[in-house]
Amino acid sequence: QVQLVESGGGLVQPGGSLRLSCAASGFIFRIYAMRWYRQALEKERELVATISSAGGSTNYADSVKGRFTISRDNAKNMVYLQMNSLKPEDTAVYYCYVYITNRGYEYWGRGTQVTVSS
Repeated sequence: QVQLVESGGGLVQPGGSLRLSCAASGFIFRIYAMRWYRQALEKERELVATISSAGGSTNYADSVKGRFTISRDNAKNMVYLQMNSLKPEDTAVYYCYVYITNRGYEYWGRGTQVTVSS
């Protein structure tokens, strides 16, 4: 079955960096775009970044442009989110996401908590 397992979250000071990882299994990873979402307390889930299947195209929310970088390693079935210059408003649970088109289903990881605080 499809599994998405996030890791790399934690507590970091403002201005710091974290690298999130998502290990994917149960589907042909290399042919699907991948996304990172986040959800802060009492707020709606927000799309943070998207990467195309081959990694040649990326898109970001305006709030993270220039600070976050999404990447992937199709040989390892991994997708990453490098987060730099972190701000307190980046505090949220971060989720890995994939929509499997030929199944018509979307899949989410369980999330990893990122807390930016001094």
